[in-house]
Amino acid sequence: MKNIFSLLLFSLIILSSGFAQTQSINNSPPLSKAKPEQVGMSSERLALIDAMCKETVASEDIPGIVVLVARKGKIVLNKAYGMADSQAGRAMKTDDIFRIASQTKAITSTAVMMLWEEGKFRLDDPISRYIPEFKNPQVLNNFRYSDTSYTTIPAKREITIRDLLSHKSGIGYGMIDADERFTMIYQKAGIIDAFTTENITIEENIKKLAKLPLHHNPGEDFTYSEGLDVLGYFIEIISGMPFDKFLRERLLDPLGMHDTWFYLPDEIADRLAPVQYPLDGEWQRFPKTLYDPDYPISGAKRFFAGGAGLSSTAKDYATFLQMYLNKGELNGVRILSRTTVDVILSNQIGDIWEGRDSHFGLAFSVLNQLGEDMGGRGSNGTFDWSGYFNTQYFADPVEQIIGIMMKQTQGNYTDNTAWKFRQLVFQAIDD
Repeated sequence: MKNIFSLLLFSLIILSSGFAQTQSINNSPPLSKAKPEQVGMSSERLALIDAMCKETVASEDIPGIVVLVARKGKIVLNKAYGMADSQAGRAMKTDDIFRIASQTKAITSTAVMMLWEEGKFRLDDPISRYIPEFKNPQVLNNFRYSDTSYTTIPAKREITIRDLLSHKSGIGYGMIDADERFTMIYQKAGIIDAFTTENITIEENIKKLAKLPLHHNPGEDFTYSEGLDVLGYFIEIISGMPFDKFLRERLLDPLGMHDTWFYLPDEIADRLAPVQYPLDGEWQRFPKTLYDPDYPISGAKRFFAGGAGLSSTAKDYATFLQMYLNKGELNGVRILSRTTVDVILSNQIGDIWEGRDSHFGLAFSVLNQLGEDMGGRGSNGTFDWSGYFNTQYFADPVEQIIGIMMKQTQGNYTDNTAWKFRQLVFQAIDD
């Protein structure tokens, strides 16, 4: 009887905490530091990354950089260079916090798939089943520039959750849209494209977005979009929790990502690296333009943008990527099944990118054999993405390598650090 009661109690605890953060029979340790040679990396060759970063900062191509390289769960390089705030004379530190912008997308996608694993929905369910405003989507037909009026035609089918995850929905991206017609349409409708300090919720924004026309029929093309913002609201509906709270309780805290937030707590806000841009030969703080550069430390703090709203550190994001390299587990906590990770990394866009060096899954761009054969970018299956404020990451499941480069810049300047860093990471393998 005692054993039955204990089993029932354990079951209730599991049900209340959610299946996606169960204990795992695997128990890979959290990221920790080690000498490069312990994991098959060359200290001498890694020194080329150090030299490249120092040279880039000295030439003022970039004001400041944080780099992190990890292999087989061990951090072999984590160093800061230059200035986090050139005007204030504040040096960059390895634990500085960066606006990661579109690197948010993979975290939101992971949260979606955690709920999918619980059987809450199917990937090919229409989003209108959960957000009725998306029922009967329309595709842009004719557009008149003089007054931004337009006509539409009915889409061939509904937008699915899979479409939103893989950027096949046809939804656009407002101010950064490649098609200026959608920039004008979104502006006129008052759509928030990425993040804001204004007093608005993602629910309000997404319900306005749902009324606007699509670039194309769902599933027929890849259009980079704010579909992950839609899914942030979707997570609120499915989980019954505010999106920021869901991430905190179900993903970020279980992984130990305590420096990753939509809006920074006061006690860590002074670690946020300002966005800088070149002006009159100097790096200066970026002014308020289409967005408030004081995000994420000011404003109403109510808008949780699933596509671009998070800020984080190099170490926190490496932790997230290590969970993926471990096939969904870290430190004994099971976030995703390895079978789900395989689905996330699989080709979800068919032949839309045919002939290119990668495909797109449900969270990342994934290198294919053509990409591997080009050299210096990782093995077939390496996944990556970047952020609007000049942040980059990649993770190679074959070589078990993570590379992260954090910067905070805007404007017109020359920056070759992203490709150089990636190339130099792989040449440092020595096993």
